[in-house]
Amino acid sequence: MDVDYLVEKIKSRTMRGIAVEVADLICNGKIPIGTQLPPVRDLADAFGVSPATISGAWKQLRSFRMVGGSGRTGTWVRGDQTTLRPVRYEDFANYGENVVADLRFASPDPTLLPDLNRALSQAHLVRNLHSYFRESITSELKNAVAPDWPYKTCVFTATNGGYDALHTALQIMVMPGSVVAIEDPTTLRLFDILEKLGARTIGVDCDSEGPLPDSLAAALEQQPVAFVYQPGSHSLTGTRVSPERLSQLGKLFAENGAMIVELDGLAGLAGAPSLSLGTVHPQRTVYIRTFSKALGTDFRLAVVSSSEKFAEQVQALRNFREGWTSRLLQCAAAILLTDPESLHQIACARETYAARLARLTDALTERGLPTPGKGVLSVWLPVRDQQYALVTLAARGIAVQPGSRFQVTHRPHIRVGTGIDEDQVELIADALVQAAGSSED
Repeated sequence: MDVDYLVEKIKSRTMRGIAVEVADLICNGKIPIGTQLPPVRDLADAFGVSPATISGAWKQLRSFRMVGGSGRTGTWVRGDQTTLRPVRYEDFANYGENVVADLRFASPDPTLLPDLNRALSQAHLVRNLHSYFRESITSELKNAVAPDWPYKTCVFTATNGGYDALHTALQIMVMPGSVVAIEDPTTLRLFDILEKLGARTIGVDCDSEGPLPDSLAAALEQQPVAFVYQPGSHSLTGTRVSPERLSQLGKLFAENGAMIVELDGLAGLAGAPSLSLGTVHPQRTVYIRTFSKALGTDFRLAVVSSSEKFAEQVQALRNFREGWTSRLLQCAAAILLTDPESLHQIACARETYAARLARLTDALTERGLPTPGKGVLSVWLPVRDQQYALVTLAARGIAVQPGSRFQVTHRPHIRVGTGIDEDQVELIADALVQAAGSSED
C-alpha cells in the first residue's frame, strides 16, 4: 500500500478521523483484504502527526477486527470481521455432547427464584402504563430500593439491566484513548465494553479487603476518567470492601477527578449490605445494582444512582434508544422486592447457594486445595497452569471458564460455577484438585 495514496484519500489528521476514513476505504473495497498497510512512522511523517496518532487509529480498527497484526509483523487488512463483537461474552468453547458438568456460568437456579404470579398479575396497575412520558424510574421501584440504598444523596434511574447501565455510564465518561482503572480481577463483560469504547485499562490489585490503596494510588497517577469496582460481594472472589479500606480509598479521590463506578450484581443474594464511596463522593459516584440474580435472568433490570447532572446525561443517551425501561417490569420487580413471601423465597435461595458453595469448598479443602475466592455463585480457583487445568477438566467432561478472561494481569486461575448436583461434588472436587496441579506433577 502506497503512503501517497492514503495521504490523498484521508483528509483527517485526528486519531478517530483517520480510523473512520480508513474503515470507509476498507468497507468500500478501495483497500482490499490482505493489504499490508505502511509502517506507522512512515504514515506519521507523511500525515504530519505523531506515531501515537497512527497507532491509536490502528488500535481502533483492530478492536473492530478490520485490521490485524502489530509490531514487526506490520498491519494488514483483515476480511473475517468488520462488525465489533463482545468476544469474551460470545466466545465459549464447544464441549460437544459429552459434558458431565457445565460449570461455565455463575447463573441463578430457576427452581430457587421467587414466584412471579402475584407480581405479574398486578404489574399492569402501575401508574402511566403505556404512556410515552419518559420517566427515569417509577415511584414504585424507587420506593422499593431507596430504604437500603448505600447512600442517600443521589438520583435514581432504572435501566435494562446492569450491563446496559454500565455501558451507558462508560459511554458518557470514556473517549477513545481514555484510561480506565479497574479492579483485577473483574467481570469479563467490562473488558468487552471498554475495548469497544477504545479505552486503555489499568488493573488495580486487590486483597481480602478490596482494592489495594497503593495500587489504586498508582493507577490514579495516570489520570483515569473512571475507576470501576465491586464494593459489595465480589462476583468472582466474594470479597467485600471493609469500612476501613473504603475510607482509605475515599481519601485517594479527594484530589483526583476520576469518576467512581460501583457494581452490585448480586442484590438480594449477597447477605450483608454494601458500602459505597457515594457517602463521601456523591457527585462522582455511579452505583449500579442489578436484580437478575435474585429475581431471574429475564428481569433485565438495574437501578442506577448518580448525581442529577449525570442522570440527565444517562437519559439523553437513552433517548436515542429505548427512552425508558418497561414500567411493567419495574412494577413487577418492586412487588417482588417488598412482598414478604418473595423476600422469604430469596432468603431461602441465598441459603441454598451458600450451602452449595460450602459443599464444594469443603470437599476441596479436605483434599488440600485452598479456595480463597468464594463468590455467591462461583469459586475463583488458582491453578498452576490455566491451559493444563482447562484441558484436564475438559477430558473429564467438566467445562469451566478460563480466569484470563476476567483479568488484566492473567494470573493462572479458573472460574467454577457452583450449580453442581450434590452427587457430583466428590467427582468434581477430585477433578479440580488434579487440574489445579501442573503438567509436571
